[in-house]
Amino acid sequence: MIEISESGDKIGEKLLMLLNVQQRQALIKYLLSEEKKDNDSADSPCDGFQIHDPQAEVGGVFTEIEMGELYFCLEQRLVRVSGQVIELTAKEFDVFALLITHPKRVFTYELIMKLVWNEDYTFYSKKAVSNHVSNLRRKLKSAPDSPDYIINIVGVGYKFEAP
Repeated sequence: MIEISESGDKIGEKLLMLLNVQQRQALIKYLLSEEKKDNDSADSPCDGFQIHDPQAEVGGVFTEIEMGELYFCLEQRLVRVSGQVIELTAKEFDVFALLITHPKRVFTYELIMKLVWNEDYTFYSKKAVSNHVSNLRRKLKSAPDSPDYIINIVGVGYKFEAP
């Protein structure tokens, strides 16, 4: 149940849980296009963030994100860094997909559990999320000087940050 007195974040979390994958993708594309129209400034949270649909002309729409050396395709469940395919487990990919499709948004441990595991947070510990994110970060780090894409917000959760 959504209470009108709740914060915008809480309402957004509840509404997001009602959408299926295709609806979430369509919403993300819409919001990004609206933000681009409304806000072409350098401090845009989506600066350097591109979604394009190279197969739209043949009827297939892929959600692809490219940022520097990082490439992500949701429908192919594909992640590459510096051209090298990164092998992720199903949960690692799902956590990464959640974070990369919402850049700069902080996701609490609890919300990641709800959206990725579809489980009540009390059933799992924060450690389960931390372990998956730790493995994911290690796999994405192609070289010692490569950027950290997933940022830990101590005591809260994680966010995706473009370098």
